[in-house]
Amino acid sequence: MAEFSEKESGVTVRSNDADSGSDDFEKKIYDVRVTAIADEDKKRIAECLATAGRDLDDVINGPAAEFILDKLQSMTVDESLVILREAMEYHEDDFNFPADTLAKIKLLLQGQESSNIDVETYELELKLEAALIKYHSPYPEVRAICDPFDDPTIPVETIRAYFLGMLWVAIGGFINEFFSLRQPTLSLQSAVLQILLYPCGKFLQYTLPDWGFTFRGTRHSLNPGPWTYKEQMFSTIMVNVGSGGSNFMGYVVTLKLDMFFAQKWVNFGFMFLMNFSTQFFGFGLAGILRRWCIYPTKSVWPTILPTLALNRALLMREDSRPVHGWTITKYKFFFIVFVASFLYFFVPSFLFTALSVFNWITWIAPKNTVLAIVTGSYLGLGLNPLTTFDWAVANYSTPLVAPFFSTVNRYAGTFIGGLMILGMYWQNYKWTGYFPINTSNVYDNTAKVYNLTKIIKPDSTLDEDKYKLYSPPYISMGNLMTTGAGFALYTFAFAQMLLADWKMLSEAFRGFWNGIRNRKSSNYEMYKDPMSRMMSVYPEVPDWWFVAVFVISIAFGIVAFTVYPTNAPVWGMIVILLVSTVIMVPSALIYAVTGYQLMTSNLATLLAGYMIPNNGVANMMCRVYGYNTDEQAEGFISDQKMAHYAKLPPRAVFRGQMIATLIQTFVTVGAIQFLINSVSDLCSPTQASHFVCTFPHSLYSASLLFGVIGPSRTFNQLYPVLKYSFLIGAVAAVPCYILRRLFPRQLKKVHPVLVLAGISRWGSSYNLSYYTPGLYLSVIFMFFIRRRYLSWWTKYNYILTSALSAGVAFCGILIFVSLTLPKAHLAWWGNTVSTAGVDGARKAALYQLPPGATFGLPAGSFE
Repeated sequence: MAEFSEKESGVTVRSNDADSGSDDFEKKIYDVRVTAIADEDKKRIAECLATAGRDLDDVINGPAAEFILDKLQSMTVDESLVILREAMEYHEDDFNFPADTLAKIKLLLQGQESSNIDVETYELELKLEAALIKYHSPYPEVRAICDPFDDPTIPVETIRAYFLGMLWVAIGGFINEFFSLRQPTLSLQSAVLQILLYPCGKFLQYTLPDWGFTFRGTRHSLNPGPWTYKEQMFSTIMVNVGSGGSNFMGYVVTLKLDMFFAQKWVNFGFMFLMNFSTQFFGFGLAGILRRWCIYPTKSVWPTILPTLALNRALLMREDSRPVHGWTITKYKFFFIVFVASFLYFFVPSFLFTALSVFNWITWIAPKNTVLAIVTGSYLGLGLNPLTTFDWAVANYSTPLVAPFFSTVNRYAGTFIGGLMILGMYWQNYKWTGYFPINTSNVYDNTAKVYNLTKIIKPDSTLDEDKYKLYSPPYISMGNLMTTGAGFALYTFAFAQMLLADWKMLSEAFRGFWNGIRNRKSSNYEMYKDPMSRMMSVYPEVPDWWFVAVFVISIAFGIVAFTVYPTNAPVWGMIVILLVSTVIMVPSALIYAVTGYQLMTSNLATLLAGYMIPNNGVANMMCRVYGYNTDEQAEGFISDQKMAHYAKLPPRAVFRGQMIATLIQTFVTVGAIQFLINSVSDLCSPTQASHFVCTFPHSLYSASLLFGVIGPSRTFNQLYPVLKYSFLIGAVAAVPCYILRRLFPRQLKKVHPVLVLAGISRWGSSYNLSYYTPGLYLSVIFMFFIRRRYLSWWTKYNYILTSALSAGVAFCGILIFVSLTLPKAHLAWWGNTVSTAGVDGARKAALYQLPPGATFGLPAGSFE
């Protein structure tokens, strides 16, 4: 029989049985039921809640319900009032905290008379809300994916978990890197790899012998028993951190291909050194980030919730009671949706591709340039109410994962930005009317794609004499908008953080300094939430481990900078690291709450342009560190938060992530080499399999503008408005902060950083056609269903998005291997209509130059 206990350091569930597999463990939870809560008592509680217009299943269900109901019975009214007062103060400005729950808490704190319910029901409601906050989570989405108890004896860091994690890191890393240059990208995301891990784990459970050895008093066996939920999560985290595409490979493409910088010295040794350095150095910064991105309750990390939900569906026993009339299990629901998604994706991906990019308005007049500019999905702004029937496109903004307020704020910014782009484009602002409205390409004064070879020396630095004879570089209106908004975003977010979150930041830095001074101190001592109390039983990752990883990774980067002809000084890399680390703080805070990642790569490009003028390759070498500061550190932290929810030992997770990333470092180098050698016409805008290289093109554009040409010429001669963007962002933060303080209730769901981030989502091949369907889905699932059918949403929402994504990924890989590589093509109207007109050609502009004419800065005015 299992034994349940609660200690001051946290709530734990300990099992004395040798077999602590997840299935048996869940059965024990059901059988023991914590304390003998009679069915009639639970029924009475449900009836009291119904009197207040609430459903017990909407609040909490399953084995966690029994646990919380037991705690509820031991709570007093006075204790509950204290907990709710502290919670109201803490969550007053919390974007993710349910508005109806906050209103309920305020009403309860006003007393029983104000609640308009009887005393028994009032006290029950009071204790229930307090019990959820003290022993579980105030967020329904978090309650749906984790338990308020833990069993530290469940196997986690097993031999078979390592084996499966490393195997799928290698497979997933190769596939994801290969498809990273496609638009939209196809990838084996966590959802897909979890599906593959589960049967593999069960197979090893039944086939491996119980052979093992004892080390330091702990036995390590090939088969310690049933495949557990914690083993599944441990392997998932390995795969999640290691199988993603390496963004440095996009830099390799930009450096190596002839259409970009054509640096032939880029070889395997250089790619490995830089890939190792950029993949690992962000981990060192995670030691600081964890104090305000893992432990605080507000740091929900909405992007990781589907992963946890799917693993629970695979391994955890679930409550079989009907949910709004639905009795299907999560596991069965997943596979039904998965099969349907897999089969359907053949239609928009191969059989009827016009359904994927559904630019139906342009079909009315395919040769009409104005129509294509306004409504087109390829060339234009995508102002179209119905843009796709393809989940790969509709899911681009992760609408069933990102909070509703986040999706709406970003879409509002994107829409506003689109109208601003359209107005300035029609005025031919800065000669942008001579180019496509929204592209990352760079053009010369004849409206042709900029020819870099005409202005650089053999060492890739600027030849000023040739530059004077050729042309300044010009960018599209969309690119100009996203660059300016991106610059303003940095200063705005930083100022907003200093104004609104200074107290939390200062406490986090004090905790980091105390951790360095006293290596035996615990980070969890500062936090009283139930998750941190439960995690306090596990040894933490010392801060010096993070520092060591950081130093080693920088050493690899220094070797790459000095051994190869990069013409990039090491001190430039160090400066970029320092500045990006400062910007990383607001970026991590925003990401943890909203699911939006604020990248620092454009700022790094600008700084490198000033420090190492007129050198595009050196500019890129420094920029990659600005990009990876956020990318790697926040990726590591998000997986640490996932481990926090799943109650995995932090040191085990750290070791697993390090091993997975090392494997990925080798695999992604091989994948990019194979991609370059096997895909013809790579990075062309009309590449048959959509390997159009959106990121390398954007990278090349920024490096040319701020690296080769330099920020001084760009700001002073070409686009002076850009240098004022930093000032505008910093100044705008002050009135926004004041307005939020004056009208906290009215502006609670307005997030100006996200609105500004939405404006910066232009300047590439992505436009409103990729964001509008996501808005519709967010309204349906994250607003309407979440409010009206919370228990259904809690049980099925994340399973739904995981299943749809998994089906698309598997089908996309199958189509590529079986149809695209053999160059099979289905030629009919449904596969040609979307690209037959002006929109599909992606080259049309509002104004046309007469033959031999030029535009822009007059000769002699640029140098």
